Amino acid sequence: MDLGDVIIYHGGAFKPYRDARVGLLTHGLNYGTGCFEGIRGYWHAPENQLYFFRLAEHYNRMRASAKLLMMKLPETTEALCRHTVELARRNEYRQDVYVRPLAFKSSEEIGVRLHNVKGDFAIVAVPHKSYFDASKGLKVGIASWRRIDDNSAPARAKLTGVYVSSALAKTEAVENGFDEAILLTPDGHVSEGSAENIFIVRDGVVITPPVTDSILEGITRDTLIELCRAELNVDVVERSIDRSELYAAEEVFFSGTAVGVGPVIEVDRRQVGSGEIGPISAALGDLYEKVSVGKLERYRKWVTPCFPALVGAS
Repeated sequence: MDLGDVIIYHGGAFKPYRDARVGLLTHGLNYGTGCFEGIRGYWHAPENQLYFFRLAEHYNRMRASAKLLMMKLPETTEALCRHTVELARRNEYRQDVYVRPLAFKSSEEIGVRLHNVKGDFAIVAVPHKSYFDASKGLKVGIASWRRIDDNSAPARAKLTGVYVSSALAKTEAVENGFDEAILLTPDGHVSEGSAENIFIVRDGVVITPPVTDSILEGITRDTLIELCRAELNVDVVERSIDRSELYAAEEVFFSGTAVGVGPVIEVDRRQVGSGEIGPISAALGDLYEKVSVGKLERYRKWVTPCFPALVGAS
């Protein structure tokens, strides 16, 4: 399908992507005054079903991001969830999907501010392309770029302008021969990847940076914390992590909407653990794959089906 033919939701209506345009002076384009979400839809062929994962939680987080920019989402979370399902149906997606809701300051004028600037909102859903192949483990490097401080621009919100630091770090990492970057906080603690939260394992305990260490309050991160505790009976501690702990860790792995669970086998060209994907990373990857398509009944609250259920499907 040509991108121009993709049906999107914009201005309160469904329309082809080609009919949605913004001007060169659009405030959000010039000043990064926008926020967004990334939502995954997982295709489950045995049921002929597409499942959106934790759909409402994503829109609720976006609502909080918009508030920081003095914006409001145009409709209720329930309505936005319905529109997202409708996009999948109208585009007849029977494959993995990535959804990008976007709210931005849409006035076409010069002037850095948040007040007295109009807003706009859109939802675009496209076939998903893997962020990277983590099946054999990732090789990552510590970025020279630091994660932005909460008192400069909060990383806990998915603000478009904030992701400049992620872009700088990602490209630096790739050009240095790594798959991904790890960013540190301004005071030198481990924060997160360029677009993922991070976990380490030490002495059998899973550790992840707290929400006060300049991280996005990740929905996949929250999912993995619950799965660790409820399904693997593994303790999870939220605390600051020193850079050197990455080198001493038994396991390191990323989490995020685009990557799911991304095991790391090398940091700064130092082998992590055995140099293979660790048992906790592997177990979480398997669990996440199951819950994202509704295979585990107790977690079906997290998935939103898009198409009528097949009779007798399981």
